[in-house]
Amino acid sequence: MLSNKPFALIAAALAIVAVPAAAKNPMVGGAAMYPTKNIVQNAIKSKDHTTLVAAVKAAGLVETLSGKGPFTVFAPTNAAFAKLPAGTVETLVKPENKGTLTTILTYHVVPGRITAGQITALAARNRGIATLKTVQGENLKFMKHGKDFMITDAKGGTAMITIANVIQSNGVIHVIDTVLMP
Repeated sequence: MLSNKPFALIAAALAIVAVPAAAKNPMVGGAAMYPTKNIVQNAIKSKDHTTLVAAVKAAGLVETLSGKGPFTVFAPTNAAFAKLPAGTVETLVKPENKGTLTTILTYHVVPGRITAGQITALAARNRGIATLKTVQGENLKFMKHGKDFMITDAKGGTAMITIANVIQSNGVIHVIDTVLMP
């Protein structure tokens, strides 16, 4: 299980602001996302996130991401996983690759409930670049790209946030178009 101790420090540093329960969530993968449901409960309903859900199950992270959190998940779509070299996903979900899969998935999770507005404010204070430390331990960098955010991973790969601020009972999901690599 992931420890929540470092999460509290980052959450406090970013001055996490509660989002009203009445806020209207966007549809994701053709499904309504409910702020009263947790990350896993909502992700399971998205037809665009079946690969991510299968990977979370294979990595044994369902219980963690269903827990109290809060967590911010940068959720790659099925199309994002399809961009990986042929056979990558099938190889990663094998039991003998659970450690590697867990490393990749936890690189998509940041402690706390971080909204796009908070990323914008952090970037504004830091010359246009927001840096967030993932649960995996490495950083993601965020820069405004038009009206959206581009995320740069440790290998220099980039992803775009395509749907921001999908509020969950235990955090927030931002849908992304590319799998990030530590």
